[in-house]
Amino acid sequence: MSDIHNRIDAFVKLGAFIAQFTSNKKPEFNNDKEADFYDGFKHQLKLAQEHNTWFTNNNIQFALQNWADALTESNLKKWLSAYLIDEVTPKKVAIIMAGNIPLVGFHDFLSVLIIGHEVLVKQSSNDKHLLPYLAKYLESIEPSFKGKITFTEERMEGFEAVIATGSDNTSRYFEYYFGSKPNIIRKNRNSVAVLTGKETKEQLEALGKDIFTYYGLGCRSVSKLFVPNGYNFDDFFKGIFPYGDIIHQNKYANNYDYNKAVYLMSLFKLLENGFLMLKEDKSYASPIATVFYEKYDDMDSLKERLTTDEDKIQCIVADNLFDNEVVFGQTQHPNLWDYADGVDTIKFLLKL
Repeated sequence: MSDIHNRIDAFVKLGAFIAQFTSNKKPEFNNDKEADFYDGFKHQLKLAQEHNTWFTNNNIQFALQNWADALTESNLKKWLSAYLIDEVTPKKVAIIMAGNIPLVGFHDFLSVLIIGHEVLVKQSSNDKHLLPYLAKYLESIEPSFKGKITFTEERMEGFEAVIATGSDNTSRYFEYYFGSKPNIIRKNRNSVAVLTGKETKEQLEALGKDIFTYYGLGCRSVSKLFVPNGYNFDDFFKGIFPYGDIIHQNKYANNYDYNKAVYLMSLFKLLENGFLMLKEDKSYASPIATVFYEKYDDMDSLKERLTTDEDKIQCIVADNLFDNEVVFGQTQHPNLWDYADGVDTIKFLLKL
């Protein structure tokens, strides 16, 4: 059996391990080692929630379910079948991870290892508990990973390529420090929804998932709506009504109150329903508890605008309007082959 098959098999087993934490039923174990790993990860989940209050149990569960669903043999083989993967000469690839949502850097981690490279990881302090433990589990089931996974909080050295995710600000530093090495450097991106006024109640309710999952902190979270002139927001507010409980999360509520006070003092015109504010604004990145909106005159002009701004946009949610659109309610369920910023990570890694 070739090394690539061993690596695929290891990640399939990791997916099964993760799946154990997406139900309330405690699994049965074949041996003490399995039980110890289970209890150990339970502890890391608790630490992750205590360390970062945005990482609620629901949000961590959502992220784990997505990875449990993605890491199946059929998914991994379908993803990798698009590439000619010979045995690579292992290079050390540095990954600088964001920390906005649980396990946000996992896709890069998976990509580097499954190709056969070594990985050097610098995590965000906001999301530092889950991945190192999953890496330990990987090493326990596939010994060939031992010595190929390193986590560091120090200055990164000895790497031959880098994948770095940050803000528009930090990307300038990344360019300065890592510009001489092969790199993928990701900046701020946001997701948008294009509405026509013909959306069904079900579509608008599904859009609520795209807006509120992870409290809107992900680059795949919809932070802006494009609506036709004369659009009536009543149906939109009815559609998102089921998500009203989000206001009971203290940090979200504090952001809602603070941003509302700032907007009102600045005499901005707002539409709101007690847990979400809509503000007319040309920007893409909206604050927590706020979604920006902009009116459009005709679809052709809007398509031209979104093409011009494509380097600022991660997903476009729409219904049969764009070639690369995402269905309502699906932005937070990317496939393995849905690459951040549209940059093919595997192709990049195979060229090293």
